[in-house]
Amino acid sequence: MIDQLYRKAVLTVSGQKAVERIVRSRGWSVAQRFVAGESIQTALDAVKELEKDGILSNLDLLGEFIDSPEKCNAFADNVLNLMDAAHAQGITPYVSVKLSSVGQGQTVDGEDLGLTNARRIVGRAKQYGGFVCLDMEDHPRVDITLAQLRTLTGEFGREHVGSVLQSYLYRSEADRAALDDLHPNLRIVKGAYLEPETVAMPVKADVDASYRKLVYAHMKAGNYVNVATHDESIIGDVQHFVLANGISKDAFEFQMLYGIRRDLQKNLAAQGYRVRAYIPYGRDWYAYFSRRIAERPANVMFVLRGMVRG
Repeated sequence: MIDQLYRKAVLTVSGQKAVERIVRSRGWSVAQRFVAGESIQTALDAVKELEKDGILSNLDLLGEFIDSPEKCNAFADNVLNLMDAAHAQGITPYVSVKLSSVGQGQTVDGEDLGLTNARRIVGRAKQYGGFVCLDMEDHPRVDITLAQLRTLTGEFGREHVGSVLQSYLYRSEADRAALDDLHPNLRIVKGAYLEPETVAMPVKADVDASYRKLVYAHMKAGNYVNVATHDESIIGDVQHFVLANGISKDAFEFQMLYGIRRDLQKNLAAQGYRVRAYIPYGRDWYAYFSRRIAERPANVMFVLRGMVRG
């Protein structure tokens, strides 16, 4: 409950325009710990740096809840440009996309614009042998995102598109089971949005238990799992689980955030596990940055010290 109250307090404060103005004006030097610059090239440079340590990458152009079809199409074009640039530099594109940023919920020519743009993006990824993860957002978007995952998997194959489940949502266990016929590639996260207690678990222990249950069930069903956490207790339990159940290291990967626990990422990669860092970039970094602050009290102190020094 304390964790939920802390997250709620931070996200509520960060949502105030006055706070946003202060952080945007003084906080970029601190945000760079979590965000790989504002351009495609700075993001690709981060990819190449991580590759030196055997760490893979998941690129994310920041932006969400974009409100006009023109801006949504432009955002999708920027993701396509990212994949073209990655391919040109010998990098197989692996990207995450928030469907709200490319038009989800907006109808154009009789079809959801998010799905139209997702087809463009996943099609380009397939052309390059890459992959697109449809990021999960706040709970009202779960149904449409999972429906669009089903459509895109049918059209392009699970080798090129997957999505995310959040363990703090009560519904996620049933959602996972309902997807088993697709054998989808899923990233399991705890969840970072401000959600009501009617839909999300308020107690950390329950969220953690749900997390383990989702990972283990998806593995047992023979599906590829992205274990997205920095929680060393969970990571250790997953390592024991795969050994006990004869699950290959090729059947899953550990995913972590850019700029957080690089030592742990390197250590796991050195042990032969597939490790992938989630690399966000772009000018619209504030919402993402706020959620990172909300995850741990220590992050607040890190930010405040950095802003005072700045």
